[in-house]
Amino acid sequence: MTKVQDIMSKDVKVCTPDEPVTAAAKIMRDINCGSVPVCEGKKVVGMITDRDIVINCVADEKDCSSIHCHDCMTSDVITCSPDTDAHECARIMADNRIRRIPVVQNGEMVGICAIGDLAIVDIHINEAGDALSQISQRLQ
Repeated sequence: MTKVQDIMSKDVKVCTPDEPVTAAAKIMRDINCGSVPVCEGKKVVGMITDRDIVINCVADEKDCSSIHCHDCMTSDVITCSPDTDAHECARIMADNRIRRIPVVQNGEMVGICAIGDLAIVDIHINEAGDALSQISQRLQ
């Protein structure tokens, strides 16, 4: 049984709530992803996505260098533990329509699990595909 700790990324780039959204956007660009955890120390307090920045900043023609991550982030973050089964992680992603889950132990982020992490483990290809299909479906 594969656990999240076996497939998660441990070197996670994060932003702080007070950083400008441009800092989050630069991380997304540099590591080619669409979301970044927002942390106070090692505690996850939010997630900010490229969509958050576009909807809450760019579309309103706000100055992206003066808008902070806490102004755009989602603060109700779905997390899992390192001991979460990879199948369960795929189900959580599908149920919550998310592609990345911060991995938290004792209140501190220890990694992140992305849909791509599930897809590279042969046994989880179907779960990852199903999760991505459900994540990508339009809300009815």
